[in-house]
Amino acid sequence: MTIAVASDHAGFPLKQRVVEIARSLGHEAIDLGTCSTEPVDYPDFAKAIADAIHEGRAERGILLCGSGVGAAVAANKFRGIRAGTCHDTFSAHQCVEDDDANVLCLGARVIGPEVAHEIVHAYLRAKFSGAERHVRRLAKVAAFERDFCKEGG
Repeated sequence: MTIAVASDHAGFPLKQRVVEIARSLGHEAIDLGTCSTEPVDYPDFAKAIADAIHEGRAERGILLCGSGVGAAVAANKFRGIRAGTCHDTFSAHQCVEDDDANVLCLGARVIGPEVAHEIVHAYLRAKFSGAERHVRRLAKVAAFERDFCKEGG
């Protein structure tokens, strides 16, 4: 699977480790920046992840910021993006299995490299269950997007 990875400046110290983790698990990882701890805006990197998924360059994304929350808020503004902030392995696999999440958001100031390894591993090995109740719920989310979002997101 191809994974797009991006971060703001707060997420940068953990981003390279996340790229290495994804590759060690047999995935292709595309590093979309940032490349330093110089201040940048997390919404720009949420857009980079969303664009990579929309354009078919990546199947999933991993987006890092200080808390993981701002990244998730921004990523979820894009049509078809289902992002969740996860700081434990249960949430990391459950967000894919039940909610078909395609972007994992991590807080680099919340977790360390070993916990990140466990979370990324759980997220990348998870598959959407396809259970009827989850399909029904996701159809409602997609209807919200159609009804309330502008084209082009």
